[in-house]
Amino acid sequence: MRPLDEVFERLAGSAFRRRFRLGAREAEYLGAKGLEMVLAHGRDFIEQRLAPALPPNDGKQTPMRRHPVFVAQHATATCCRSCLAKWHGIPAGRSLSTVEKDRVLAVIERWIVNAEKPQPDKRGAKRSNLPAERRQKNSPAQ
Repeated sequence: MRPLDEVFERLAGSAFRRRFRLGAREAEYLGAKGLEMVLAHGRDFIEQRLAPALPPNDGKQTPMRRHPVFVAQHATATCCRSCLAKWHGIPAGRSLSTVEKDRVLAVIERWIVNAEKPQPDKRGAKRSNLPAERRQKNSPAQ
C-alpha cells in the first residue's frame, strides 16, 4: 500500500478525482446522520461491494452520488478493485485483508472530513467545497 499523503497528492493531480464534491443532498445526510454513522455505512459498503476477491459488477458497483461515502470513494479512487490497484497499490483478484479494509475506510474518512473544510483557490483565497446553498445556510447572520 502506498503512503496516504502520497496517494492524496497523486489524487490532487487528477482532474477527474478533483471534481468530486459533496452535493447538498450528501452534505445534508452527513449533517443529519453524523460522521460516525456515515463511516459505519462505509464499512458495510466496503465489506459488501469492495472486499470480495471478485466483487459483482466490479467497476460499476459504486454509485456516483446519493451517499457521502459513494462520492468519497470516487474522489479517492476506492470505488472498485482496479482503482484500488492503480492508485493505492492494493492488488485485485483476492479478498481485502482487515488492514486493507481499515485503510480504505481511513482514506474515505480523511476525504469526507476535509470536504467540509474551506480549500484555498488558485489565488490563495479560501473557498468552500460545500454547495452554495449549504454555504449560505452555514454563514454567520448578517
